[in-house]
Amino acid sequence: MSNYASRADLQVALPIIEFAEQTAERHGFGLEQFWAGVSAIVHDLAPKNAELLAERDRLQQQIDDWHREHPGKPDARTYREFLERIGYLRPEPAGFSIDTTRVDPEIATLAGPQLVVPLLNARFALNAVNSRWGSLYDALYGTDAIDQSGELAPGKGYNAARGAKVIERGRELLDLVAPLSEGSHEQATLYSVEGDELVVSLHGGAKVRLADPAGFAGYRGDAASPSAVLLVHHGLHVEIVVDANAPIGETDDAGVQDLLIESALTTIMDLEDSVAAVDADDKSLGYRNWRGLMDGTLEERVEKNGRVFTRAANPDREYTAPNGEAIVLLGRSTLFIRNVGHLMRTDAVLDRDGEWVPEGMLDAIMTVLGSLADLPQFGAASGTAGRNSRTGSIYIVKPKMHGPDEVAFASELFTRVEALYGLPSNTVKIGIMDEERRTSANLAACIEAARDRVVFINTGFLDRTGDEIHTSMHAGPMLPKAGIRTRPWLGIYEQRNVAIGVDCGLDGRAQIGKGMWAMPDLMHDMLEQKIGHVRAGASTAWVPSPTAATLHALHYHQLDAFEARRSLPALPADSLDTLLEIPLAGEGDLTPEIVQTEVDNNAQSILGYVVRWIDQGVGCSKVPDIHDVALMEDRATLRISAQLLANWLAHGVIDIAQVDESLRRLSAVVDEQNAGDPLYEKLLGADGATAGIAFEAARRMIVEGAAQPNGYTEPLLHEQRKVKKAAQ
Repeated sequence: MSNYASRADLQVALPIIEFAEQTAERHGFGLEQFWAGVSAIVHDLAPKNAELLAERDRLQQQIDDWHREHPGKPDARTYREFLERIGYLRPEPAGFSIDTTRVDPEIATLAGPQLVVPLLNARFALNAVNSRWGSLYDALYGTDAIDQSGELAPGKGYNAARGAKVIERGRELLDLVAPLSEGSHEQATLYSVEGDELVVSLHGGAKVRLADPAGFAGYRGDAASPSAVLLVHHGLHVEIVVDANAPIGETDDAGVQDLLIESALTTIMDLEDSVAAVDADDKSLGYRNWRGLMDGTLEERVEKNGRVFTRAANPDREYTAPNGEAIVLLGRSTLFIRNVGHLMRTDAVLDRDGEWVPEGMLDAIMTVLGSLADLPQFGAASGTAGRNSRTGSIYIVKPKMHGPDEVAFASELFTRVEALYGLPSNTVKIGIMDEERRTSANLAACIEAARDRVVFINTGFLDRTGDEIHTSMHAGPMLPKAGIRTRPWLGIYEQRNVAIGVDCGLDGRAQIGKGMWAMPDLMHDMLEQKIGHVRAGASTAWVPSPTAATLHALHYHQLDAFEARRSLPALPADSLDTLLEIPLAGEGDLTPEIVQTEVDNNAQSILGYVVRWIDQGVGCSKVPDIHDVALMEDRATLRISAQLLANWLAHGVIDIAQVDESLRRLSAVVDEQNAGDPLYEKLLGADGATAGIAFEAARRMIVEGAAQPNGYTEPLLHEQRKVKKAAQ
């Protein structure tokens, strides 16, 4: 438990005071006025926050009661009329276009990968910041993007055959992004610059130019033999690194050492689903890391391959343009920060009545405070302004909002925070995560509620499905997760998100995004499948690592996301009815074998994630599934797994004894999967029967799942993590 000190009429934990006062004084704010402003925001808006949560409960209770009276698949018209009558469905707004201004091109007009990274881990955060540029050769050689069998197996030393395949793939990319007037980059022996054009010398002595000279963006070094050649295609850059004295370059006819790919255009620094932040110490660490990213001071000591070095954010990249002028490209990913939603409260600050304050309010106040060094009015003198946003904007992703009133409330909160710091209106931009059913069904109204500041909408199967299950908990037993993926509502959800975003004028002003590739070790499969997100018209999609960002960037060269968006079919007239179809199981869908397999898969997944969250405070990591396939797990994966089993418990598909048997049996599997972790604590005691805190938390996720607010996992996780931290 943190110690507190009085500030205005608040009790504030000392780690929060240290961060806030150090930062506020640095920017010239008087502390008495600052804390009075914080108090005013908390006490004015906390009651509104509580009203919105009460509205969630009211709607859920009415939906639960309706499904108990009308079990099974509802008639589409009757169901829709019911949802309209209770206020769950809101009238569609008249046609409009968002009015967002001062948006950086990485968000507004470019298409490319997006990383999501836990902010509490400084090393991960810096790796993500620096993933704006990635080595294609490393990404191909080090993953299964290239076949790893036979003569192409990586091995302990360098495999020349594998290297040749990597180089072949690289030349294929160059032929795609910068085709020559004749011949292929595979035949290149020299890259040079003559006048304002790139000249490529080929085997046989021919000298050719690019089919489209506009694809040449610049170079570095001597024009006659540059050390780097910069290409641009679909707004994304590719740098040909030339070094005939380097290990790869000396074997290459043109001296090409590598291809650097502009990769993660944007990154979401996460304070929500991928972190375990339950108290003032955790929260202040996240705020400090964010401030360090904004002012460039965040560094991390790294030991790798026996070498110790300090990692920091990369500098910008300098080139000579074809016309001889100097050009500078960003060396860093453009950053969002994801705050928490409206549900949770935190004991990091207590209000005048001693009550915990809404955590989302604290996040907004403190993360904007940490962003000030990046704004021209605060960072110009120190030279920190524009490290992240060249337009003077702060980008906050706001998750887990249910419907337009909650979006409007987030916008009101941001307005109050802007006033606290004297910022121009709409400096703080909002990313709306379309991951709750009531938001999906009212997406246009949600966008309109923040039309002056919205810069992002996206979709995500996991949280969206968790809310789908919880909202319709009492309609009947749901399909297994794989079956839910095949139902019509999910496809129309993805389609509606893009179509509504385009209709609301997001083109040229905001991102339209898609969800995470959850298998970080399966890059071959990602390369085959994730291009579907570009075909769907998404200008960004989530990836789990810098390497995945570099490989996913190839998709944005293969297809122009904005062109794909313009050729999408119109939404069907009954798209809302399809969206509201409930993925209920039918006759024969839930055989005993299917049910047991699903129970085991979900029990193992829940245990594997929760044990790291509770015991070690790891909010996102690769968790092996029951078949030892590593999956990126965060609270969204936990939510869907727990809600499905809670639904089956509610309808008698399974019973608690079956859940307990599976959890206990699979605890041994999870223990074995974590045997190499010296910090790991077994889920059950030495007697094989006594349950540890993490085991009990995992069990409660399932057994109490139907009663959790909107099926969220945070209340139980936070409660049990606090218990564990106290025990430690």
